[in-house]
Amino acid sequence: MKNIVWKEHKKELLKNKELREELERLEPEFELARQIIELRIQQKLTQAELARRAHTSQVVISRLENAEANPSLALIKRIFKALGKGVRVAVR
Repeated sequence: MKNIVWKEHKKELLKNKELREELERLEPEFELARQIIELRIQQKLTQAELARRAHTSQVVISRLENAEANPSLALIKRIFKALGKGVRVAVR
């Protein structure tokens, strides 16, 4: 089996227009997930601890971190407040 470098593989995958468009469409969900994971890990919190602080469940945090949820703005604000951060929306 040939070893494939991720950057090279990604470059090949992104040649597929439909895949590239779908990834672009999902970018906000992935960015939200990335930020929550990064902040939670920096603060050495488990998903359950973050969930308690944000008055939600660990399952909700897990779904957000896996980009499998469509959270309300109110929930996003509670989570970031629990992480000691504010929410700012950037339009591109």
